[in-house]
Order: sequence, then structure tokens, then C-alpha cells
Amino acid sequence: MKITSPALHEARPIPVEYVFGVADIQQHVVLGANISPPLAWSDCPAGTRSLVLICHDPDVPTRADDVNQEGRVVPASLPRTDFYHWILVDLPLEPAQLAAGEFSAGVTPGGKPGPDGPRGTRQGVNNYREWFAGDPAMAGNYFGYDGPCPPWNDSIVHHYIFTLYALDIERCPVDGVFTGPEVLAAIAGHVLDQARLTVTYSLNPAVAA
Repeated sequence: MKITSPALHEARPIPVEYVFGVADIQQHVVLGANISPPLAWSDCPAGTRSLVLICHDPDVPTRADDVNQEGRVVPASLPRTDFYHWILVDLPLEPAQLAAGEFSAGVTPGGKPGPDGPRGTRQGVNNYREWFAGDPAMAGNYFGYDGPCPPWNDSIVHHYIFTLYALDIERCPVDGVFTGPEVLAAIAGHVLDQARLTVTYSLNPAVAA
């Protein structure tokens, strides 16, 4: 089983059109085009009835003390955790590709609607829901794809892992508003195969992505 992209390349920086936050000299970061990236798949195992696509960043700081603070740096030694950027379930095998911008084109304050998505898919809420919970202008349920926006003062490069799961069931056994960890728990025992594509990103000019 393979996952590929004409725009994303393994272990290389993600192109800026696919990110939520873009580096800015004056403000450190401004909102980006936030386009969902083009992806394709092949060699799914026999018996595959649906696909699940998850994008997550495993490099998110576990404490926000230093995050995006002037004169401070998020240390590399800080324990890290997962931040989910995209949870897509009930994806049919054909057509075996997603077009650029098909699932997201721009930042939507308060989040895009969901869970229903294109092609009969459903989309979970990503972790921007928690990130913007205290911001009246941005708070809401962030369904679907919202791209990278790591802390602009982080001392490490962040990795964005797109994982495609081939399932032996047609419908992922989650309902209502669901998250990445809930999907992973629900598909346990139903995964026939999986494939990954990992890209990088940093908003810190002192860190090479």
C-alpha cells in the first residue's frame, strides 16, 4: 500500500500554500492559504472497503509557558505530544486521489462545518478546537483539514505525518463529533494495511525545516 503526492515529498518541507500559518517579519506569523494537499494512493490490499486518512504532528509542546512568547524559546528538551490536523473517515477507494483544495481552501474562523465532507466522507475535529478555545474571534469546532502552524519560537522542526489506513469495513465506527484518538481506537482490529508520508515545517527563521 502506498500514499503519494505531487506536492508533498518525504522528509521535505511542506509547501507554504498548504499551511495554516506563514512566517511574517513583523508579526511572526500570519494566516496562510490553508489548502488541503493533493494525495493519491495505490496497492490497497484485497478486502479493503474504506479508507481513513489522519494527519498529525507529534512534536507539539506539552506546556505552553514559552509558546509564542517574545524573548523566549520553546526548548527541544520539552516533552511533546500529538496535535491532529486532519481526520477523514469513510473515504472510498476510487477515485484514488484527493485534489488540492478539495477539502480546505482558506482559514475559516470558528472552523469549517462538519462532520459531513465531500464524497460521502465524514471529518473529525482537529486540535485547533482546543488551541482557539479561549479566543472569541476564532473559537469553535474545527472540522476537516487545517494545516501546520507550529510555535514561531520553537527550537525544533515539526513533522506532519499523513497516514492512510485500509479498513475491512465500509463505515468507520464513530458517530457525531469525533477526534483523531477516537478514530484510532475505533478502527483497531479493522486495519488491513497502512502507509505514511511525512513532511516538515517550522516558523522559526533560526531553525532549518
